[in-house]
Amino acid sequence: MNPTFGAISPVKPSAELTVSELNRSVARLIEQSLGPCTVRGELSNVVRASSGHWYFSLKDPGAQVRAVMFRGRAQYLGFAPREGQQVVARVVAGLYEPRGDFQLNVEAMRLAGAGDLHQQFVALKAKLQAEGLFEAGLKRPIPAHPRRIGVITSAQAAALRDVLSTLAARAPHIEVVIYPCLVQGLEAPAALRQALETAIDRNEVDVLLLVRGGGSMEDLWAFNDEELARLVRQTPFPVISGVGHETDFTIADFVADLRAPTPTGAAAAASPDRRVALASLQSLANQARRQMLRSWQTAEQQLDAVSRRLRLPSELWAAKEQSLVALAGRLRQAAHRGLERQSSRWLLNARRLAPPLLAPKLEALARLEARMQRWPSQLDRELDHLNTLAHRLHQASPQTTLERGFAIVTNAKGEVVRSSTLLQPGEALSLRLAQGQVETAVLRTVQ
Repeated sequence: MNPTFGAISPVKPSAELTVSELNRSVARLIEQSLGPCTVRGELSNVVRASSGHWYFSLKDPGAQVRAVMFRGRAQYLGFAPREGQQVVARVVAGLYEPRGDFQLNVEAMRLAGAGDLHQQFVALKAKLQAEGLFEAGLKRPIPAHPRRIGVITSAQAAALRDVLSTLAARAPHIEVVIYPCLVQGLEAPAALRQALETAIDRNEVDVLLLVRGGGSMEDLWAFNDEELARLVRQTPFPVISGVGHETDFTIADFVADLRAPTPTGAAAAASPDRRVALASLQSLANQARRQMLRSWQTAEQQLDAVSRRLRLPSELWAAKEQSLVALAGRLRQAAHRGLERQSSRWLLNARRLAPPLLAPKLEALARLEARMQRWPSQLDRELDHLNTLAHRLHQASPQTTLERGFAIVTNAKGEVVRSSTLLQPGEALSLRLAQGQVETAVLRTVQ
């Protein structure tokens, strides 16, 4: 239908207008005459402003026109506009009065040819969400330190190179298992399911990455497969999806245990950063070193306190030896005094006896005197034997052994070490010498 202009008053040729008035009249003319319409074209010069508005041009081989999609409308887009995409847009034509530029105000937009796919996506998403496949309670935690990471993607894809380079930089010690398959085209959904079934059957990884680079909705459609989504929920290990760019969403993203914005982001989410781990280990080592130093200092203080209360074994043996010598002297003196008293008593009794009885008593007295005279020599022998025992006891004391150049070796628990088989390299030892003590550690052991 041809547009009508009956409602617009024509400007008289002789009228004098300002530029603003002219642009305002043209803007009303365009808006009232054309109204909302649908335009198909290719995106170019795409820019997303910090305000959230999208600015771009729609073009075909013969012409192009500027367009804007304000944030309030853009938030409902199911994709991120990119250079070269073919789109179908519902627009209102108008004029940007400050510059006099003809432009389209885009109210809605979809990828050309993707209308049916979008409807299928929305329907499948609603179905699986109603079944509870997207519930947060089903999401499994990603292991902090996996030993083996699986990757499902194309062997020739740039996404695989991004994943491998990220894992090599963050955690080169982690083994990577690749399950190559198609990620685009009619055969891609079956290939993805087969790769995932292989990973489930082998059950050899701690976490699995399901990744591919960006593309149109058609390019990413294999990751919207319903059977693939159900299979993801049956894996014995958590799954991280990294499909497309940050603004791209697939059914696999919703059903996975974690959604990453890109393949690189998926690799980062699955692996610990070795720099952070090394820094944490260094911190723990420093804490352990400080704690060990404090423990040693405390033990040394306790040992010093105990040492002040204890006497050396050599001092104890010397005191015992002096006590034995003093006791021997006292015994010798007591024996002599006893002999003298007994002799005096016998002589006194002998004088009191009658003459007929004196001879036998004198003989007995002589025998007793002879026996008493033998007591000092016997006592000397006993004292010599006692001194010999005291000397042997002194020779057997630990301090005497230390004086000869030996040492007593104890471990960190204070236990005496008698065999090198009980020691480990690096173990702390204490060496007790004749004078002082040495703290050391084991370098190596020799049997």
